[in-house]
Amino acid sequence: MIVTSPTAFLDAFAALPPLPDAQATARAAFLLAPAEFALAAESASDNRYMDMALAVDPLRALAQHAALAQALRADCPVITFPGDASTPDAVFPNNVFATASGRLIVGRMRHAVRQREAGRRDVRDFFAQVLGYEEIDLSCRDDCVAELTGALVIDRARSVGYCGLSERCDEAGARAMHEAFGLRLTFCFPLAAGEYHTNVVLALLAGRAAIVAPDGFAVPAVPAAIARAYGDRALWLTPAQKQAFAGNAIALSDQRVWMSAAAARALTDAQRQALGGWGFRIGAVELDEIEKAGGSLRCCVAEIF
Repeated sequence: MIVTSPTAFLDAFAALPPLPDAQATARAAFLLAPAEFALAAESASDNRYMDMALAVDPLRALAQHAALAQALRADCPVITFPGDASTPDAVFPNNVFATASGRLIVGRMRHAVRQREAGRRDVRDFFAQVLGYEEIDLSCRDDCVAELTGALVIDRARSVGYCGLSERCDEAGARAMHEAFGLRLTFCFPLAAGEYHTNVVLALLAGRAAIVAPDGFAVPAVPAAIARAYGDRALWLTPAQKQAFAGNAIALSDQRVWMSAAAARALTDAQRQALGGWGFRIGAVELDEIEKAGGSLRCCVAEIF
């Protein structure tokens, strides 16, 4: 079921039967290392978090990325695929590749510079030949834009998706992802003008809490409904905290939420205490060099379910 109104979402959410065997967090994750890291002007055309005037240090980006992979291994196995110099800004694989149980999903990217990433044979072959996953390839479709878990934030414990519509995901893309992930319920809503991905304004933590940047949604009732669905266990972000990527977070275990060091520094003591009260420690990694490309920690992580 796909719904578009907060009321219909809350009604449908309340009616969902439990999924006792659902896996709330990933069993593993994979990253794509930066190679000759650079900023892509094409991506910057609809990503307000990028500043093409900034200089980047490829070696510093590579070192920060390696530190991220090592840190995340505290919570789950992590695989890092090598970078590709022909796609120098390809450090955000979760937009291009995502998984559901036994399935690899390849996204339909908006920009040509990102579409090249979808053709990587090493990632596709790993899932097909090593893990035996079925491949669902949306990248060859010309009737939609579907940037996977950038546009679609998924509560895996309930098989519920939250899909923000923008230039990076249209209604056809939302339907394609709903089917590809096999979701029971998808709540579709417009993002605020200038926002490009839902995972910058919303994070769901192991199915029991949310991090929400309300100004990232076009309709205020949407984030209010999401918070209500999680028993008001919502960490509300200010615009400045959103800009620091505090909403671009991920839980890879039931006990910890990962975000960049800049994002963690932006939180207040009360927000830290709230996360702790919900059972989450904060894991933080310095990613300021990579954040120049308009994404942060969650964007770097593709989950394996």
